[in-house]
Amino acid sequence: MDLLPKPDQVVAAAGNVAHAVLYGGLADVRPMPRTLVDQGTLRAVYHYAPDPAIDAAGDPVLLVTPLAAPATCFDLRRGCSLVEHLVSTGRPTYLVEYGNVSFRDRGLGLEHWVEEVVPTAVREVSRHAGGRPVHVVGWSLGGIFAMLAAAGAELPIASLSVLGSPVDVTKVPLVAPLRPLLDLTAGRGLITRTYRAVGGAPTPLVRWAFQLSSFQKLVTKPLAIAAHLDDTDWLAQIEAVDRFTDAMTAYPGRSFGQLYHRFAKGNALVTGTVQLGDHEVSLADVTTPTLVFAGATDGIAPVAAVRPSVDLLTGSPEVRFEIVPGGHLGMLTGRAARGTTWVALDQWFAQWDGASVPKKKAAPKKKPAAAKKAPVKKAPSAKKAPAKKTAVKKATVKKAASPDAIGANPQRRYSSAGSRALSR
Repeated sequence: MDLLPKPDQVVAAAGNVAHAVLYGGLADVRPMPRTLVDQGTLRAVYHYAPDPAIDAAGDPVLLVTPLAAPATCFDLRRGCSLVEHLVSTGRPTYLVEYGNVSFRDRGLGLEHWVEEVVPTAVREVSRHAGGRPVHVVGWSLGGIFAMLAAAGAELPIASLSVLGSPVDVTKVPLVAPLRPLLDLTAGRGLITRTYRAVGGAPTPLVRWAFQLSSFQKLVTKPLAIAAHLDDTDWLAQIEAVDRFTDAMTAYPGRSFGQLYHRFAKGNALVTGTVQLGDHEVSLADVTTPTLVFAGATDGIAPVAAVRPSVDLLTGSPEVRFEIVPGGHLGMLTGRAARGTTWVALDQWFAQWDGASVPKKKAAPKKKPAAAKKAPVKKAPSAKKAPAKKTAVKKATVKKAASPDAIGANPQRRYSSAGSRALSR
């Protein structure tokens, strides 16, 4: 509203206040209808009901939530729901969520989600969709889960889309979003004993940490609401975000410990390799096309923390990087996302629809056998094989350099105007 509100602004503001009082809010937070298609330990896979008036089109999409965040991150409210948008385009849409984490789940580590939950969800979605490859979309820690799952197993994935997933935590002010919890005391031993005793990071602290990532907005929120009392859509968005924050859950104890020691303290992901259980998982083993998003004003996963993943995904046939408007949640489901992030996702899915699923690399195991045969006068044939591989790589580079490719359009105001080269 203007400093001196106009008559129409006063009427609109009064109407919004009355509606909020009488009906409990302005946001249409009805969830998109869905059915359960698979479940397991802290795993529930849902299929969103298609619109009967719209023909199904394209390969299915699986939305991967992060730990502690409710599924409303993808279905915030009508008009600002990525799920609603995908269904409206005829895209078969699925989601995996984890339910409420309790003290009895304190023994579950990150490998439970990376090696069991996400891979099983991908396979079940592909099966439910008639054996088609799946476009996997992960937000925040869900994006990291998606990348590590794709690196660690052979899965029917058509493409990956990773939104707001920090790789270099030294560039994250709040360590996505746990740093306030980890730095409450200087002693590492005390923090470890505390999260083990309570079974992880409790819901109130997780919620507080997420809110603290936008501390300035939190402090100025009353003034902002007063200034936008005549803006129904703005007020509805604030209500929906508050509802999302109130529904956040806890982190399991062992998973929290791994995030703390390996990600927050050790910054292991920036090396491209993470220890999970008794083995390592490398981002270089991701062999699917990958689209990476960073929010221009994201305080939890700043651009500088997300960008390094572009250089780490060396096994991917194509990596694209997009900088879009919004903070950590806004880049995914904010009002601006409708014309930016969602458009880029639609184009990315269309580009890789029907693409053959790449096989996991078995070449490193076969190379030693070829080397042994070389002394038995088969060196000429062994030399010809690498030549073919080089030709394939050149073809891939030409494809990635297309001026129409996502992330390479200089006319797109929110675009990055490049891919791998951006991180140099």
